[in-house]
Amino acid sequence: MSSRTLTLIALSLVLGLGAAWMANSWLSARLNASPDDNLKTVVVATVEISFGQMVEAQQVAVVRMPKDTVPDDAFDAPDKVVGKIATFSILRGDILRGARLAEHLGGSTLASLIEPNMRAISVRVDDVVGVGGFLLPGNRVDVLATKQTGSNSNAQAETILENLRVLAVDQTASTDKTQPVVVRAVTLEMTPEQTVVLVKGMSEGKLQLALRNPLDNQKKPVVAQPVAEVKQLPAPVKVVKVVKVMQHRSGSSGITVIRGTEVNVVKAQL
Repeated sequence: MSSRTLTLIALSLVLGLGAAWMANSWLSARLNASPDDNLKTVVVATVEISFGQMVEAQQVAVVRMPKDTVPDDAFDAPDKVVGKIATFSILRGDILRGARLAEHLGGSTLASLIEPNMRAISVRVDDVVGVGGFLLPGNRVDVLATKQTGSNSNAQAETILENLRVLAVDQTASTDKTQPVVVRAVTLEMTPEQTVVLVKGMSEGKLQLALRNPLDNQKKPVVAQPVAEVKQLPAPVKVVKVVKVMQHRSGSSGITVIRGTEVNVVKAQL
């Protein structure tokens, strides 16, 4: 066997070993690397979770999503969300986020829905004050107060509170109802200072709730407006006009009297 042949065989072995080593290194790197380095595990809802409802294990699942699309406050394990309270309605497929969940610290579910430094206070309502029964937890409302000024016939109406969140209707904090329901009380979330304004308004007169569009977050100063007063008109005055006095030969005289469109002649003895 010539030296040329031996050289070619040796070169082939070297190239083969090099290719095998490179392939083995590539496979080892792929096998040792963590799977889907660009993906992240997140917890999503498998069913709709209503406002005020406690999250249960069968309502959530984990999926893999690109890291760039995962919110910073997302959860990566179901046990981190089970037992929390939904502070907003969560649709099926939504990512469960810390901003939309609250810790259930014991007691009633309503207490867990109240934001820090906020208070909850209930207002007695009827079918009119309760916006015809269309109020649901999570809605936003304004509070209007009607106050008597002076005599009983004069009153002023003004908006005393704006953009308050409805926490509960009666004893329900769920939004699964679609039909209007006449309620007896509405629980509103507000600051401690606003609770003082509300209680004062309740003691001074009647309250009315105005339902807001959820996209309308602007607060506008409202000046107290007088309530239209209907006054009874005085009775029409009959105008009596003496037109002329007619002297008759018999010694009697006639007086022509006009009342509106009526013309009468009254005889009188002079």
